[in-house]
Amino acid sequence: MTAAGFLDIATPGLMTSVQDLGRFGAQALGMPVAGATDPVALRLVNCLVGNPENTAALEIGYLGPGFTVATESLRIAFGGVAKLMLQPADGSDARALKPWRSVVLKRGDRLTIGAIEDASVAYLAVQGGFALPPFMGSYSTYMRSGLGGFEGRALKAGDRLPLALGAAPEGEERELADSIDYGSGSIRVVLGPQEDRFTAKGIETFLSAAYTVTKEADRMGLRLDGDTVEHTRGADIASEGLVTGSIQIPGNGKPIILMADRQTTGGYTKIATVISADLPRVGRMKPGDALTFQAISVAEAEAIRRAQEQGIRRLIEGIRTALPDVWLDHNALYTVNLISGAVDAPSGHWR
Repeated sequence: MTAAGFLDIATPGLMTSVQDLGRFGAQALGMPVAGATDPVALRLVNCLVGNPENTAALEIGYLGPGFTVATESLRIAFGGVAKLMLQPADGSDARALKPWRSVVLKRGDRLTIGAIEDASVAYLAVQGGFALPPFMGSYSTYMRSGLGGFEGRALKAGDRLPLALGAAPEGEERELADSIDYGSGSIRVVLGPQEDRFTAKGIETFLSAAYTVTKEADRMGLRLDGDTVEHTRGADIASEGLVTGSIQIPGNGKPIILMADRQTTGGYTKIATVISADLPRVGRMKPGDALTFQAISVAEAEAIRRAQEQGIRRLIEGIRTALPDVWLDHNALYTVNLISGAVDAPSGHWR
């Protein structure tokens, strides 16, 4: 695909990579799914710029990049909470942009994205996506093997990320009408498939203890710290298939939640699997975050997932023309006599 323009990366952020919803159908060949750790956010930012929901976007970890637009114009949307500063190419004053709202940038404009404040990841969608070759049917980056995305790696300073669309059509900005509800409370799981490899006390511990995400957390998995989960006869089993959300308990008894870049097989006992509806919330967690687990049935998990999808569809269908910004010039207000007097506090009379 020929590039119609570029994002010229000045600062790459801590971990910025190209991701779509994942690479499915290749796990039998040992290829992980990869893809967005918060697929809900990725879908919504794509809808804000008019893309199909599975269009590749930038997944931004912890600290955002800074880039200059090298095409005629470009419609973008940022999904997350961070300071977004636009320095226009025409030399006018820098201004802040709002998240969850589309905006058209012009050639030479520079956007800088600060630290992600509400989660470990955020997303930046560009209208038309990126002019990159797919690998095994997906644009997602699998960094451990250097495959997919942009050169199989996270972005670095000096990269020129090719754009598929040369000019964004002029039009009104669009925004989400409501915020995303990721849910709260315990992370819900379905017990098994090696539930019998844990003592009754071990399962009780797993479902009652509070765990903390450690610094050993990345796109492959989240290692947790907390009470030890007791096995019946060791942690090792014959290596078998894994899914995103599998919770392994290795020999030290500390849970590991496997995420987007997980391996396709593994030989540690698995006490439970995070339900698909709670995976986006887990994918947003960062070191120091606390969590507990709650066991539910498969039928309950399916019902929750259906309800979640209905909520996502409502958000997408509710995308609206962005409301105008309300801005008050306080200096001008101070020069205008808005009242004819002031209250004398002791007497309560006007003067």
